Formats: sequence, C-alpha cells, structure tokens
Amino acid sequence: MDPVYVILTSKPGVFRTETGDGVDIIETYDYVFYGRALAEYRIARLHGETKLIVTEETPPYVVNRVPSKFLEKFESVEAARKELGHLTHFGSMESTLTLRPGAVSAEH
Repeated sequence: MDPVYVILTSKPGVFRTETGDGVDIIETYDYVFYGRALAEYRIARLHGETKLIVTEETPPYVVNRVPSKFLEKFESVEAARKELGHLTHFGSMESTLTLRPGAVSAEH
C-alpha cells in the first residue's frame, strides 16, 4: 500500500485521538473559533491499515479502537491541507487554523 494521508481530530475536554505503529504525524494545527480553542487537527501518514484509539475525556471515559479504513484518505499532504481548510472555514465566521511551531510542513 502506498502511503496515504488522513486528518485526525482531538477536541480538548471531549475526546483525543491517539496513533500507534505505522502512523507518522506530519503537521499539527490548532483550530480556534470565535476566540475559543475547539480542536487540534493532525495530518498523518498511514503506512498501512491500522487502528486509532479515540478516548473520551469525560466519564465514563469510553475508549474506541477505530479502524483506519473508515477515515477519509488523501493522496498527498496538500490534498489533506485543502480539505482541512474546507472543514474549518465558514464564510465570514471568525476562525483560525494555525500550524504549530516546529511542526513539519513539507510533504514526505
């Protein structure tokens, strides 16, 4: 399988998405909507099918193991960036998507 890219989401105080073997985080973004930090988005490269761990951060702290086959996949980092921009901008609403410092920003 050629490497493919996915967008992973974590929402502080709600749930977090964790990776395992066969997943490289390429870029991490902070999403702020009307001054409130709502999410962390990560573009990741998959080297094959895997399971991601999604853990709720409120009781009862449910843990789900989600097969990567259920995620939308992109052929390049640029395609994932384009989709992320589409997902996080809504007309004239006040939102920002900021690449975290020190994050890798080149396609691998």
